Amino acid sequence: MIQGEFDEIGQLFFEIELVAGNGEIFSINALLDTGSTEWLAIDKQDLEALEWEQIGTRQVVTARGITTFENYAAKVIIDGEEFIVPAVAGADFRETIIGVPWLRRKRLVVDFPTGELTLG
Repeated sequence: MIQGEFDEIGQLFFEIELVAGNGEIFSINALLDTGSTEWLAIDKQDLEALEWEQIGTRQVVTARGITTFENYAAKVIIDGEEFIVPAVAGADFRETIIGVPWLRRKRLVVDFPTGELTLG
């Protein structure tokens, strides 16, 4: 189980690790977006350092409509467990986003009054 943090407007952030193609591991704070149906969405500029394999393109329904994103095989470590999941990459992501698919594998606890935020 990993501990998360609320930001000043109540967004949910968790520290996850991204494994680059060369095995190097990068720790980042990712936004858990319960409105996202993607495993991982990452800014294209951040993706370049990771050297993940592109596995095609994918159409995704976003708040702006249907958009085509490049799709990559991402290696992600959450709570000490490594996963290979699809990741979409675009030029306008302000944050690295983890979406609802993670909630099929990990239990989310959000308790604003007590400040508890966990994923695991």
